[in-house]
Parts: sequence; structure tokens; C-alpha cells
Amino acid sequence: MDLQEYADREMLAMGLADRLASALKNSLMVHDHASFCVSGGSSPGPIFEILSGVDLDWSRVHVFLNDERWVPEGHPRSNTTLLKTTLLTGQAAKATLVPMVNDAATPEDGIPALEPGFDGEFPISLLLLGMGSDMHTASLFPGADKLALAMSNAAPILVPMRAEGAEEPRVTLSRRVLSEAMETHILIMGDEKRAVLERARKLDPMTAPIAAFLKDATVHWAP
Repeated sequence: MDLQEYADREMLAMGLADRLASALKNSLMVHDHASFCVSGGSSPGPIFEILSGVDLDWSRVHVFLNDERWVPEGHPRSNTTLLKTTLLTGQAAKATLVPMVNDAATPEDGIPALEPGFDGEFPISLLLLGMGSDMHTASLFPGADKLALAMSNAAPILVPMRAEGAEEPRVTLSRRVLSEAMETHILIMGDEKRAVLERARKLDPMTAPIAAFLKDATVHWAP
């Protein structure tokens, strides 16, 4: 694990956006397209807003979320909606969004129609993860109902997930496909998250799912 520390969150946003832009440009130099897998929530918003203005061939970038809440687009808790208003604007509006949710009633019903959309996207070119205070990442929550399946080497691409710490059903990419990413960055902010990260490094991934991704990752932290 490589830890990059920044003086404040503004410096982190600028520094990480620059790293992600460079990685995308490098990937596009050697591949037909780049797959960019990103975390949801509000934390990466300032990074995405900077990145959306970067001049690169966004028409060859395929963007998708690590996970999604099973809510319709336009819902206040929809990460898809948040992504469209932060990253997929400006220059980056030309990128292709690979959907992580559809109109089916449940993730179990919707996943069969979603998985074909990921054909040709693996291994992930560039992965950005976050981490919760319970050491979850994506929707790989400690104690979640399908965590063992999602963490297994035989896991499918997408796994439905329900957990005590999640307000609604989720769909998540499995550990198998996330861990095979060509380049991984993890965003954390605040002293509490830094302490949680240090604890996670010593724990089993079934207890601390983020631990499954730390070995080859660059962690970006600011107070």
C-alpha cells in the first residue's frame, strides 16, 4: 500500500484528479478504450468536478460505479444521478456510462439484464474506491447477506447485497473483478477514517472488506 497524504481536501481533490487523468490518458495510449470504475457518495464529488474538465478522449472512456443502491435514477440516494451531475459533465459528458441499475423490482431480477453491459470492460483500467467507517468498500459490507459469495474467487460480476448498514438493497461488483483492476486508488478523509484504515490492514477481508484491496493500492488521505 502506498499512502499519499495531502495538507487539505482541496489539495487532495486536485492531486487525485491529476493522477486519475494521467492514468486514463496512459490507458488510452495502449487500449481502444479505458474502463473507469468509480465510487459513489459525495466524497469524490470535488475530484470528479475537476476531472470532468480535463482534455482527454472521453469518448473512449467507459464509466461505471463500484456499486449502486437499488433506487431509480433521480432518487435522492441514486449514485447514478450524482455521477451524472459531477463527473459526466463538461468534457466528460462524452464518456459512456455502463448502467448499474434498471427498472426491475429487485437487484436479483435486474442483474441478468445488466451483466452483458460489462462485456469487454475487464480487467478494469482504473479503479477508485472509498471506505466506510465500518471498513466496507463498494457494497461489500461486513456481515452482509451475500458477502461470502461476493468475496469468493467464483463470484459472478454483479452480486445483490443487503446489509444492516445499508438502507436499501444494493448491487455491487464482486471482489474478483474489482481486485483485478490494473490500477487502484482509495479515497479517505478525516482522522477517523485514517484510524479505521490502519485497523483494517491487520484484519481478515471478511471482517474488513477494504483489506482485500490495500496491497497494490494507492491510498489518498487528507484531514
